[in-house]
Amino acid sequence: MVDLICGNQTPRNPSIPIANFVATMENISMQMRTSGFGIASTGSRPDASYGLAQCYGDLSTLGCVLCYFEARSLLPQCFPVNGGMIFLEGCFMRAENYSFYQEYIGPNDRAICGNRTQKNSAFQVSARQTVVQAVSAAPNSNGYARAQVAVSGTANESAYVLANCWRTLSASFCRACLENASASILGCLPWSEGRALNTGCFVRYSDTNFLNPIPGNGSSRGSSDAKKLVKTLHHSSLNFKYSTLEKATDSFDEANKLGRGGFGTVYKGVLQDGREIAVKRLFFNNKHRATDFYNEVNLISSVEHKNLVRLLGCSCSGPESLLVHELLPNKSLDFYIFDTSKGKALNWEKRFEIVIGTAEGLEYLHENTKTRIIHRDIKASNILLDSRLRAKIADFGLARSFQEDKSHISTAIAGTLGYMAPEYLSHGQLTEKADVYSFGRQNNRSKASEYSDSLVTTAWKHFQQRTVGELFDQNLKLHNVKNEILRVVHVGLLCTQEIPSLRPSMSKALQMLVKKEEYLPAPTNPPFMDEKTMELNNTCENPALPFDYENHVSIASISQSIF
Repeated sequence: MVDLICGNQTPRNPSIPIANFVATMENISMQMRTSGFGIASTGSRPDASYGLAQCYGDLSTLGCVLCYFEARSLLPQCFPVNGGMIFLEGCFMRAENYSFYQEYIGPNDRAICGNRTQKNSAFQVSARQTVVQAVSAAPNSNGYARAQVAVSGTANESAYVLANCWRTLSASFCRACLENASASILGCLPWSEGRALNTGCFVRYSDTNFLNPIPGNGSSRGSSDAKKLVKTLHHSSLNFKYSTLEKATDSFDEANKLGRGGFGTVYKGVLQDGREIAVKRLFFNNKHRATDFYNEVNLISSVEHKNLVRLLGCSCSGPESLLVHELLPNKSLDFYIFDTSKGKALNWEKRFEIVIGTAEGLEYLHENTKTRIIHRDIKASNILLDSRLRAKIADFGLARSFQEDKSHISTAIAGTLGYMAPEYLSHGQLTEKADVYSFGRQNNRSKASEYSDSLVTTAWKHFQQRTVGELFDQNLKLHNVKNEILRVVHVGLLCTQEIPSLRPSMSKALQMLVKKEEYLPAPTNPPFMDEKTMELNNTCENPALPFDYENHVSIASISQSIF
């Protein structure tokens, strides 16, 4: 966020202008998807809501939609006061209780100067020339212009400028706003960067190229993705009105709060037809979170499996974006396995069913969908349990899909540190084997000291020493399941081997779990045996002899692991 500027008047009854704001943003949302600009108004003064949103001229269709959602989720921070405006790197939004569309200067106009480095006189000359070029061109170019001027005496240094007026202004008002903004921003020199945040326009200069590729020149992929996403969001079976979900959750009452995760807060809701739902309320604090929202809708709406949480719909027309899922009454797996008393509800048979259900869900994602899907955040808190305590994989915000002809995806690191595969954590190389690793690993530091071994490392050491009985979960009644538990631990260690090629696929892991006669190779060392330094092992691809269960009488605990 570049800046958030709030008004100073508080309405007598804030609920009315807030409701009007929601309706106004719903109207603007439709316009933004088609033109990158929107204005709307709802209600009458003094409780009216007049809104304007606009993306800068170099932003792609997808980037514009994402920036709009981010701005729309942040601007309500001004409530309950009337009015506010927000400047982001790619867009602008303003809401007031009066018609402000012809305003181009105001008391809150300001310049924000970078303080990273100071530039020499040659750069300052180029920056002034670039600002003049953009400011002169914009009023006659639909209010938008960009410019680049090389710095004299340098090989590859330039000054970059973007100037943008809001489309409600006439050419003369636009020119007046930009002239005022340019005078303000040039006062930032000799600093390497400056931004002018004016009521009717935005100007930025920098010594780094912040300009986006011009839409239509190499950005067809982004535009195509945006069209697909917009189509998904407008699909009749997925579209919920914000007001419907607000009513279903009693305005997101704390009494209906089910939990909070890294991507939002989840509430229980009841629709008018009596259906119980789970509503995930997302407050984006950056464009990546907005991308996660689209990603989850786009991916999970195209898949269906008994071990995947079912997406019922979404809403992106209110002050924040909402995802609607089926309600699973028994919360998530971590609710049970990290609590000694609650863990009693899960006997070995139920735990084994959860392991199998999770494996079946991942097998479907990896092998039975049109494009392979990697979840990237498999952990106990993302395994939800239905009324019969059956596992359902949830939270697809970080999921990625890729085609069959690719061996891996190179991507930025995202997920939960304790569950990340070493090759992904070290090099950003993502394959299905990252999910396999997460499936077999559960970080135990939530109940251990900072430098204690992880559960995988501890299980490996006891597995080698044939003493895993020391990890025994007192909630489990053994009877005739010793070998079955040991087999599950063995498969878990195979899944967490350091070298990805040694890990089984999910279909192979599932086969190992359900077919007791299936041969199991001996696992090699897991990674990060030195938990203090997180150094990788020197592991070869020559597994040792298979493990002999009949002579191994210890029992492994799965109280703090999927296994």
